[in-house]
Amino acid sequence: MKTFNKGFVYFICIVSAMGGLLFGYDWVVIGGAKPFYEVYFNIADDPQMQGLAMSIALVGCLTGAMTAGSLADRFGRKKLLIASSVVFLLSAYGTGYFSHFSYFLAARFLSGVGIGMASGLSPMYIAEVAPSHIRGKLVSLNQLTIVIGILAAQITNWLIAEPVVHNTIDTWNCQTGWRWMFWAGAFPALAFLILVFFIPESPRWLAMKGDNSSARDILARIGGESYADEELWAISAAAQADNKQYGLRTLFRRPLVRIVIIGIVVAVFQQWSGTNVIFNYAQEIFQSAGYSLSDVLFNIVVTGVINVIFTIVAIFTVERLGRRKLMLIGACGLAIIYLVLGTCYYFEIKGVLMVALVVSAIACYAMTLGPVAWVLIAELFPSRVRAVAVGTCTFALWTGSTTLTYTFPLLNSSLGSYGTFWIYAAICAAGFVYFMRVLPETKGKSLEEIEKELTR
Repeated sequence: MKTFNKGFVYFICIVSAMGGLLFGYDWVVIGGAKPFYEVYFNIADDPQMQGLAMSIALVGCLTGAMTAGSLADRFGRKKLLIASSVVFLLSAYGTGYFSHFSYFLAARFLSGVGIGMASGLSPMYIAEVAPSHIRGKLVSLNQLTIVIGILAAQITNWLIAEPVVHNTIDTWNCQTGWRWMFWAGAFPALAFLILVFFIPESPRWLAMKGDNSSARDILARIGGESYADEELWAISAAAQADNKQYGLRTLFRRPLVRIVIIGIVVAVFQQWSGTNVIFNYAQEIFQSAGYSLSDVLFNIVVTGVINVIFTIVAIFTVERLGRRKLMLIGACGLAIIYLVLGTCYYFEIKGVLMVALVVSAIACYAMTLGPVAWVLIAELFPSRVRAVAVGTCTFALWTGSTTLTYTFPLLNSSLGSYGTFWIYAAICAAGFVYFMRVLPETKGKSLEEIEKELTR
């Protein structure tokens, strides 16, 4: 029975997962700042500029996701994690500092670049350093830090905006308060920047670059001498069996195209399953269910807490139940919940039942599709193509997020809330059928075993 240096393994994985925390914080913080910076920049009555301020980070996400893969292959995973921490730090400071709207937009774009980089890099790094029997649990830590970041942003926004509720005076918030909402993200970004210097480079990247000695040293720190020898032998054998250096074009040729399509579908489905609109449009969803604005603010915090709790549940089930089973449970569960939710909207049912259904959807997503999609994206691909493939899937995920966010208000206005959630139910049902037919199980297998099975 191998003994692993759990303290070292958890330390390097948690540090890497801080990219997820900053991802979650930066993604959600703008929602609380929105009412105040719109007044400051005089765009409260300009829907076009409002939309630009909210969506410019998505463009940055797409840019960061696509560039991170090739750069991580060239310079290493650690250096790109350092770069992402610098991007988060600069964007957090700049977004709160700038008083000109164009510079504000540039800082939000930079924030999106950091999100796009971290969303692929952190789970990929964790997958490459984690022992196979706990890899799913450790990669799920990244999703946990994402939802903690989301909750931290929700609480931070609520605390900073509190004077508006009690004093009904918003001058400070419109001039300074919204800035502190963004500046608060600089503190974890600085901690991430410092701590990332204390983690090693990915041993699989080092081996891919021919530095077997350094790779073996790191693997030995993780699991001892025999573990290092076994892992390095498996990595070398996989490299000898496939000694080509893949680029983006070759991802869509045999034998990789089937795996890449599965990864892209997993990534897009995680977004098109519809749960993230609850976070982006929580106010509209709860108000249409009959709640006042003050109740909506409380309900939003409840959704954040539930998100964290059930992501923790996922960490303890992903290795027991497996990736495939959790994806199937998530797709089926959300299909049923959205069908019922849409029906309640259709019959104009309001009150606590609607909150219960929304919370159930978030709980189902948080313990299945939310973390497991990132686990699969991080571990499906061969070492020599992993960074580029993960970047491609992450790009697809953010494209899915963009289309989901953009189409929700259009669907909601044309089909109503009931029609919109029925569409999401149909998407989830289709995802269930697809995963039942093609999704492999990767639980308990080394990355090299997964590569051998999926590329033969």
